[in-house]
Amino acid sequence: MKLRGLRGATTCDVDTVDEIDVKTKALVAAMLERNGIDTDDLVSIIFTATDDLHAQFPATAARALGLGDVPLLCARELDIDGGKPRTIRVLMHLYTERARDELHHVYLEGATTLRDDLPE
Repeated sequence: MKLRGLRGATTCDVDTVDEIDVKTKALVAAMLERNGIDTDDLVSIIFTATDDLHAQFPATAARALGLGDVPLLCARELDIDGGKPRTIRVLMHLYTERARDELHHVYLEGATTLRDDLPE
């Protein structure tokens, strides 16, 4: 088993608790499902959110998926001119037997344009 990093991102339409909750849960669930990850294989997850999202911590939504025993951290995304608004990004650290090029990074909603170089 190797320690690997898995990336993902999504966007929110509005800055509300419900929207951040729904979009974060969908993203994390898709990352786990598409890669066949068992929660016991997770080491930690880092979430970033753009400055225009402040209604809820994305980690709060992830805990509701049963990830309460996984170390979760939220941080602010860099405020870059022309950056995608209302974006949540995820860096998931996990143990897996998959090679780096076998991992399926997940970009949902308006975040699909962030990494159009990656296969679906």
